[in-house]
Amino acid sequence: RATAGLAESAPCLVTDWVLSQFAESKNIAQNRFNHFVQQGAGTKAIWADLKNQIYLGNEQFVAEMQSKLRPQQSLKDIPKKQKQEAIKPLDFFANLGKTRDECMALAYLSGHYTLEQVGKYFGVSYATVSRAVKRFEGRLGEN
Repeated sequence: RATAGLAESAPCLVTDWVLSQFAESKNIAQNRFNHFVQQGAGTKAIWADLKNQIYLGNEQFVAEMQSKLRPQQSLKDIPKKQKQEAIKPLDFFANLGKTRDECMALAYLSGHYTLEQVGKYFGVSYATVSRAVKRFEGRLGEN
């Protein structure tokens, strides 16, 4: 609101630089800024496409960027969400051609979905998903 000239600017808020990108005159810059904001109102926010907290791009882009990490680089300081593969939709897991329980387990174990989210998608309780995950992990441990 302050950048648009609709409110007083807080001392910590620097609006002049932003306005200078629209015009030299403050009044003209504020009008252009307001028009710019109105043009973007109602459009899809870029944050909906954010992957792994830091990437704006498709899965191929994310994989390419992650491949550029140095192998010897320590990953302990990088948050888990930033190291994970891009989120696959629950449809992906449901259509793997495996049993329902295996699909639910794989969806949960991807690290992107809660037991409740997986259960809601597959039409079962979170406890059913939890049991499927335990059975799946048990079979993995046997191999």
